[in-house]
Amino acid sequence: MPVPKKKTSQARRDKRRAQQKLSVETASVCPQCKSPKLPHRACPKCGTYKGREVIVLEAE
Repeated sequence: MPVPKKKTSQARRDKRRAQQKLSVETASVCPQCKSPKLPHRACPKCGTYKGREVIVLEAE
């Protein structure tokens, strides 16, 4: 079974692990109802995307 010839240094190990961080989802503001929404997605509150109504929401 293969075994590493040299010990991996802490700097090399940590440089590799630095790329595995979690990213925070950024929220944009809906221009119609001003509620937060994910970018490039229809607004969950009013159902609009790029000024058009793409999701018909039922009235409560």
